[in-house]
Amino acid sequence: MNHSFSLARFSESRQIDMQRRLDQRITGLRQKLSSVYGETAQFDAWFEGLIDNVLELASQRSDALLALDSQRVENPDWFLHQNMVGYCAYVDRFADNLQGVKQRIPHLTQLGVRYLHLLPFFRARDLTIDGENDGGFAVASFDEIEPRLGTHADLLTLTEALRAANISLCADFVLNHVADDHPWALAAQQGQQAYQEFFHIFPDRDRPDQYEQSLGQVFPQAAPGNFSYDSRLEKWVWTTFYPYQWDLNYTNPVVFSEIALALLRMANSGIEVFRLDSTAFLWKRMGTNCMNQPEAHILLQAIRDIVTIAAPGVILKAEAIVPTADLPAYLGDASTGLQECHIAYHSSLMASSWVALSEQKVDLLQAVMRATPVLPAQASWLNYVRCHDDIGWNVLRAEANACAGSEKQGLERLQHASEFYTSDASSFADGERFQASDPHTVHGTVGMAASLCGIRTEDAQLEEKGIQRLMLMYGLAMSFGGIPLIYMGDEIAQTNDRSYCEDPARSFDGRWMQRPTLNTEALASLSNKNKVASVVHHRLCHLIHQRQQLPAFAAQRARQVMETGSDKILGFVRGALLERDHVVCLFNFSSEDVTVSGSALVQQLNVMSGVTASSQDHNGSRAEWLESIHNYVDVLTTEGMAAEFVMSPYSQRWLHCVSG
Repeated sequence: MNHSFSLARFSESRQIDMQRRLDQRITGLRQKLSSVYGETAQFDAWFEGLIDNVLELASQRSDALLALDSQRVENPDWFLHQNMVGYCAYVDRFADNLQGVKQRIPHLTQLGVRYLHLLPFFRARDLTIDGENDGGFAVASFDEIEPRLGTHADLLTLTEALRAANISLCADFVLNHVADDHPWALAAQQGQQAYQEFFHIFPDRDRPDQYEQSLGQVFPQAAPGNFSYDSRLEKWVWTTFYPYQWDLNYTNPVVFSEIALALLRMANSGIEVFRLDSTAFLWKRMGTNCMNQPEAHILLQAIRDIVTIAAPGVILKAEAIVPTADLPAYLGDASTGLQECHIAYHSSLMASSWVALSEQKVDLLQAVMRATPVLPAQASWLNYVRCHDDIGWNVLRAEANACAGSEKQGLERLQHASEFYTSDASSFADGERFQASDPHTVHGTVGMAASLCGIRTEDAQLEEKGIQRLMLMYGLAMSFGGIPLIYMGDEIAQTNDRSYCEDPARSFDGRWMQRPTLNTEALASLSNKNKVASVVHHRLCHLIHQRQQLPAFAAQRARQVMETGSDKILGFVRGALLERDHVVCLFNFSSEDVTVSGSALVQQLNVMSGVTASSQDHNGSRAEWLESIHNYVDVLTTEGMAAEFVMSPYSQRWLHCVSG
C-alpha cells in the first residue's frame, strides 16, 4: 500500500519514523481487519480511509507527547519495572474535579504512585433523564469532559502536571457500548439507517430469545436480560449491562474505525493508558455466551497496531474479568508474536486471596498462581485488592472445582467465601452481597477493603488485626508481579459508605458502598499514630518503598510457588534462583502463629534450582551460597532467616537473598 500522500503532512524526520512504524505494522493490521471485514463492500476504500485518519491524528500529537513517544519506543518496558505503583479513584470522590486532582498530586507522589487511573470523566448519560448513568460508564461523548468535572483545558493541564510528576494517566475507554443519549444512539432513534447499523437492533423477540438461551446476565436484579425494548424505535436493542447502554455492533467496520479514532483523539489529550472496558463482550455469536470470541481478540490486536503506529507512548489495559484460563489471550500470543493488550487485570488472584483470608488456607490461591501463565514480552498483570466493582467469585470456578474434587463442592466452597464476607455472624468482615439470580452461581460481594478485613473504628490498637489483614492483602499485590493498584481510600483504611442508601440515584446499586468520598480529615491527621489511617498509610508506604528497591519484583521476573509445610502459609519465590537478588515471599493467611522451617525452604530452593553439592560456577560453589539460611534477610523487618521461625497471624516476609 502506498502511504506517501498521507505522510506528506509530517516533517521529514517524522516521515522516517512513521514509515518505519507503518512498515512494521500495516501488513499485519490489514490482515487482521481483512479476516473480520474483508467480505464487506468496499473494504479496501474503508481501510485506506481508516489509515489516512489514523495518520492525521498522529500528525496532531503535541511536541511533549512526541517526546514521550520517543522515550517509550526506546524503553518499551517502562511500565514493567518494580517502581510502578498504581492508584484508582473517581474524580469527584477523590478531589471534586480535574483541577482538584492536580492539587492531589503531592499525595500521590508521597505514596510512590506512577500510574493514576481516574474512573470515567468523559461526558456521561444525562442524569436528568432518570438519574442513571452507571457511575459514568454510560458514555455520551468520547470527546467532551463531564461538565461538573471540568473542561478539556483542565484535562490538558492535568496531564501536563502528571507527566512532570512522572505519573501516567489512565482513563476508561468504554468500547462495548454507548449511552442511549450518545449522538449515535440519538441518530438511530431518529430513524437514520446508517446509525441503526451501529447497534444490534431487532424488530421482535425471536432472535433475542434465541440468544438469551446461552447468555448470562451481568445485573440480574437491576437489569435482567440482555435486550431492552426502545419505545422510540419500537424495536429491541442489545443491552448487555443496563437498558440505557446500547451494545455496539462490531460486525460494522465503521463502528471499529470510529472507536479506534476516538481513542486516538483521547490519547492526543495526554492520556497514556486506556482501560478497555468490557472487552470480553465485543463480539456476538449465536449459541455462545458471547464472551471471549476470537473476533474480539482480533479487533483488540488491531487497536494495538493502530496505537503503535499513531501513539507508541500509549499502552492498553484489558478489563476482562474472566477465568484464569481465558486471561492469557488478552495479552497476546508469545508463540506467534501477536500482541494484544499490554496489561490485564488478574481478577482470579484478587478473588482467591479473599478466599484464602476467609478460609485461613491457601490451596485455592496456590492453584490460581500455578495456573497463571508466564507473561509474554512487554506485558504485565494489574494486581488489585479492591476496586469500584464487586468481587466476582465465579472466575474461580475451575480452580475451586479442581481443589474441591467436584463442581458441587467447588460451588459450595465459593458460596462459603461469599457468605463469610456478607452474612456470617462469626466473620470479622463487613460486606454486602451483590446481585445474583442463578442458583448455580455465587453472588458477588461489595465492600471497602478495610471493612472486608474487619476494620470498623479509628482506634489503631483496637483494629490491629484488621490492619494486618489489609497489609497482607496489599503485600501480595505488591510482590506477585505486575502493577499493584491502590484503590482510593485504602491508603487510609476508609470503610464502607452506606450513605448511598439514602440517595435515590444510587440506592439500587450496592457498589456505591465502596465508592466513598476521600476522607480529608483522616489525611490531615496522619501524624496521629493512634489512628488507623496513620498506621495503615505508614505501613503501606513502607511496603511500596521496599517493593521499589527489589528488581525481583519487576513484572517480567520469574515466579515459582513454594511448599511451606503449612496450608496456612503461601510461599513463592520471585526472580531467578541462581541470581543473588531473588526474594522468597511468605504470607500467613491465618489467625494463628505458624512455625516455618527456614532450612526446609532453602533446601527446596536448591532442588528447584537444580543445585547439587558439586554445582559450581565461575564465582565458586552455588550450593554453599544457597544452602545458607543466613543469606536471607526480611526487608520488611530487617530480620534474618532462621533455621526455624514463627510467623505471627496475618504476617508476611519478603526474604531477600543479600549475599553469597
